Amino acid sequence: MSEVAAAPVPMPAKRRMAQLVMLAFAVVITMGAYANVGLAMDGAIPSGMLTYGLSLGGLMLAAYLVLAKFAPWADPLILPLVTLVNGLGLVMIFRLSETDSKLPSATLASPNTQLMWTLIGIVLFSATLIFLRDHRALQRLTYTAGALGIALLISPLLPFVGQEINGARIWVGISGVGQIQPAEFAKLALVIFFAGYLVAKRDVLALAGRRLLFIDLPRARDLGPVLITWGISLGILVLQKDLGSSLLLFGTFIAMLYIATQRISWVIIGILLFLGGAILAGMVFDHVQQRFEVYLDPSNPELFDAVGGSGQLMQGLFAMGSGGILGTGLGQGHPELIPLAFSDFIFAATGEELGLTGLMALLMIYALIVQRGLRASLAARDPFTKLLSAGLSFLLAWQIFIIVGGVTNLIPLTGLVTPFMSQGGSALLSNWILIALLVRMSDAARRPPPQAIQNEGLTQVFQR
Repeated sequence: MSEVAAAPVPMPAKRRMAQLVMLAFAVVITMGAYANVGLAMDGAIPSGMLTYGLSLGGLMLAAYLVLAKFAPWADPLILPLVTLVNGLGLVMIFRLSETDSKLPSATLASPNTQLMWTLIGIVLFSATLIFLRDHRALQRLTYTAGALGIALLISPLLPFVGQEINGARIWVGISGVGQIQPAEFAKLALVIFFAGYLVAKRDVLALAGRRLLFIDLPRARDLGPVLITWGISLGILVLQKDLGSSLLLFGTFIAMLYIATQRISWVIIGILLFLGGAILAGMVFDHVQQRFEVYLDPSNPELFDAVGGSGQLMQGLFAMGSGGILGTGLGQGHPELIPLAFSDFIFAATGEELGLTGLMALLMIYALIVQRGLRASLAARDPFTKLLSAGLSFLLAWQIFIIVGGVTNLIPLTGLVTPFMSQGGSALLSNWILIALLVRMSDAARRPPPQAIQNEGLTQVFQR
């Protein structure tokens, strides 16, 4: 009896070469931006440019080699796009550190530290691809991931461990490392939990109860998961004073719930619950009320000089306004005048020197990353992969919207950071893990079925 063996389909060499060329192009753009900053500020190319270029290029080459070995069919655009955004973040942090200003925005910016965190991020990216050969194994860890996510969320509230910085208790101090923000890693664990839970319960959650006007409301008994998630997000808002993580967590869950059930009623209920919780928190807690006051009237002189007032927001708006359409040019603006320009407001600092055109290009890069993740979701062959890749893509898109909306005063300022650009270890590391998960699922979705090889005879039968 003849036997049929499955042979993996090799990735076309042209595809690998195209990906490597795009990756090199992203590094070249970053180094060109480095040179531009040095020439504009000092009239000379920065002395450490070669070191930064070789370091960034070496890191991304290592990431490419791991990807080519362990996820050869992954979307070829994701890694070069992320490299470009990460590189631009390094350039802006370097630009802020080179100013003569004594303001914290300049003195706290450290390109060396950010490059070190990028190195660790690439290590985690590579480790995820090497050890997680089949992402579907995460479905068996649904409730473990949920428990881990909750534990990470509440860890800053523990005595002797949690630390309060700038009015928000969202940090955990680790000896020899500094502070980390557990919520950045909790969001990944919770998205895995949401995906596994909704795949198992989507048929129940999709059942309709009463009909109100043109909307089929869910059954009352099925509201439990939404109410629990609402309670957790409200608890984060109240106890940790972290509006950003609360909005990010609850919004992601509602989006994934809609994707799983296709019922608009869940979205309406989610919006009403969050608005109700935010209004209640604003009435009871001063810090939430102050955020809304700043949002409604940021130019108020009394709020401008107040602690936690609108000064930071207005400086960011002034910077983007002075940048105009084409920007002042790298190294020729004054982004150091924006408080925390290297972290919370790096988007505004970029807008001053690259202008509206540069910001639109940056947002287009983010949109492409999200689009490639959603494309992997559409091409996935199983429900868990579809929901997990869609959830991670929405998580990234939602975070970018919250950041840009806060900096431009479209929504109240939340305190989240710009993915891959802002200085900080926790956000950068968690986002590189997120990209690794998207790459792994993209590889599974795009990989063609293995060739069936007939051992007896000379005929090879290829499966579609």
